[in-house]
Amino acid sequence: MSTANILVVEDELVTRSTLKSVFEAEGYKVFEANDGNEMHTVISENNINLIIMDINLPGKNGLLLARELREIQNIPLIFLTGRDNEVDKILGLEIGADDYITKPFNPRELTIRTRNLLTRTMQDNLYFEEVRQKVENYKFNGWTLEIDSRSLISPRGDLFKLPRSEFRAMLHFIENPGKIQTRAELLMKMTGRELKAHDRTVDVTIRRIRKHFESVPEGAEIIATIHGEGYRFCGDLD
Repeated sequence: MSTANILVVEDELVTRSTLKSVFEAEGYKVFEANDGNEMHTVISENNINLIIMDINLPGKNGLLLARELREIQNIPLIFLTGRDNEVDKILGLEIGADDYITKPFNPRELTIRTRNLLTRTMQDNLYFEEVRQKVENYKFNGWTLEIDSRSLISPRGDLFKLPRSEFRAMLHFIENPGKIQTRAELLMKMTGRELKAHDRTVDVTIRRIRKHFESVPEGAEIIATIHGEGYRFCGDLD
């Protein structure tokens, strides 16, 4: 995907210039933003395929900007930041980031993860279009997973726009009802990465999905934890 447009949101000039050089050497077109205002301007004027963003930014930090972004668009997002504590990483993933890389970073690893995410995004678009042509939505226990908008709709009509990882997980669960899904299987389906020790991406994603289901009082258990094995979709498909 050598023609992809990447937006680097980074206030440190040296780091931003380094990232620009790294990605341009890979054949990407690179846009730059110093803060959230510049980020929104670039996005409104260009077709951005992926965002690389720091958390420590002037004005609104990257976590707030990512939350804003997820409310309006589903552009692939990688946090690249010096904040390497577990709380920030979990929060970043909970907001809907596709990946989280800490500084100092290995340029080769960054470009590989970027290429994999862009490739997966293209495959997603083709796959979801094939799914949409077969079925517009899936219904279970009063809920609806809407393919076109990639949203989860509650029995009350509340609409939850799902980040890419949540939508991929939900679609995989629904296409394999009752089957236990290991964390390794889910992570590969969600991100294309192999599971490593202490990687909590899957657990964070499942927790986010469950929060949607918990918005309905006394609702049935939709995703069950199978201790020592993984998770299972327990919904009753219509």
